[in-house]
Amino acid sequence: MPIRLVRHILFGLFLLSLLFPASALAVAVVKKKAAAHKAAAKHTVAAKQPVRKQAVAAKATRKPAARRPALRSGVAARPRSSPWTEPSFGEPTVGDNDEGEDPVVRKAAVDALGPFNGSLVVVDPQNGRVLSIVNQKLAFQGGHTPCSTVKLITSLAALKEGLIDRTTPIKLGRRLQMGMTEALAVSNNSYFAQLGAKMGYEKVNAYARLFGFGEKAGLNIEGEQAGSIQQLPAAQGGVGMMTSFGNGIHVTPLELAALVSAIANNGTLYYLQHPRNSEEISKFQPKVKRNLDIQNFISEIRPGMQGAVEYGTARRANIDATEQIFGKTGTCSEFNAPTTHLGWFGSFNDPAPDINKRLVVVVMLTGGRQVNGPVASGVAGSFYRNLSRTQYYAKPSTGQPEVAASAMTR
Repeated sequence: MPIRLVRHILFGLFLLSLLFPASALAVAVVKKKAAAHKAAAKHTVAAKQPVRKQAVAAKATRKPAARRPALRSGVAARPRSSPWTEPSFGEPTVGDNDEGEDPVVRKAAVDALGPFNGSLVVVDPQNGRVLSIVNQKLAFQGGHTPCSTVKLITSLAALKEGLIDRTTPIKLGRRLQMGMTEALAVSNNSYFAQLGAKMGYEKVNAYARLFGFGEKAGLNIEGEQAGSIQQLPAAQGGVGMMTSFGNGIHVTPLELAALVSAIANNGTLYYLQHPRNSEEISKFQPKVKRNLDIQNFISEIRPGMQGAVEYGTARRANIDATEQIFGKTGTCSEFNAPTTHLGWFGSFNDPAPDINKRLVVVVMLTGGRQVNGPVASGVAGSFYRNLSRTQYYAKPSTGQPEVAASAMTR
């Protein structure tokens, strides 16, 4: 064997003798470290078990945090506030004096109005006798914005002036036109604003006063105050806002009841009388304030008042097919006091021809968003239903004065 090859073999064996002990040592060191890490990890897990148990127990008894209000568009949520300051509910009968009132009518009215902060007035349109006033303090105040009930005056005035008849279409938009019947039924503001603009303030003011607005409706009714009429500047909508929303006019429930009574009885504006005892009832005599030359125009507005109840803004008043109700709603904010919302409904029934018990019912509600004309019509509908359940139309009314036909102006 050559000496060079032997030298290579011996050198290789020398290197192997050096490498094998080092590899064994490295393996031993690695195993030792692994064992140490395993023992340390086991110690750590054991040490953390009590802490975990305490955390789970604490989480089980922890109260949920209050939810923060949702943010929108990066703006903090603000608490909701209502623009209305007048309460919608209360005790409307407090302070009322019901002496002399028809007790059956009174109970039906009180039950219908319920807790609403409002007033309900019932009048016999054939003689002007007030049968009941619920919430007399509110009814006798110096008036409230009549809202869309003023459209009754606007309609009669425009008809009497010859501007339109019931079927005359008025253009309200590029593709919309409307006649009086539908305009009354759905209470279209643009229609009646145009009529007001055509008539002008002076005529509107004259007709409103002719129909009893701006003066006391009652005859010696203690505590009653008169409403008022003022001219609106153009900046506040002018006469158009007056003839569509009633802005600039203040009217009491008694004044509206007197007007609706004149429509119901074919043109006689009676002084409203509120007898307070049996003697006043026995001596009751109708007192005519003036006769209105509107007989030819009442038939023109009745279909619109009927439509309001059948399919328009006063659908809640419709009681049944056997007793027809005619009416007009009103919804708006109090003029110059926008924190008070108003809901009106002026109405009269049309019982069978052999039943001489036609009634005028005016509801006025004040308050917040719960109050509007449709709700007021629902209150009136409840009154009519309450009265029907008592068989009121089938028997003489308690305390109803007998009035000679010759003393009545129809």
